[in-house]
Amino acid sequence: MIHANTSPKSDTLTFRLDAPLKAALTQSAIDQQKQPGALMRELVRDHLAQRERHAFEQEALRQCHVINAAAHEPDSDEAKVMRELEDHLDRFADEWR
Repeated sequence: MIHANTSPKSDTLTFRLDAPLKAALTQSAIDQQKQPGALMRELVRDHLAQRERHAFEQEALRQCHVINAAAHEPDSDEAKVMRELEDHLDRFADEWR
């Protein structure tokens, strides 16, 4: 998880923007009643949070594939659970009718 810097000192990152991009960033900051630096920090935090979410989603997808493959092995615990779920759903469907 990305946390705001709570230390009294912070590092400086210097980079160049072309004039139209800087003007657009400055206007956006004005529109949001923020300093350009505050807007940049927010953008960086959002970017890093998005990367963290993406990594989490990729890992969840990987685990789903592993579990799905295991569920196709008839003697696996995953296959047993799937059979139990199907049995419960079949009984529920019969009761529902």
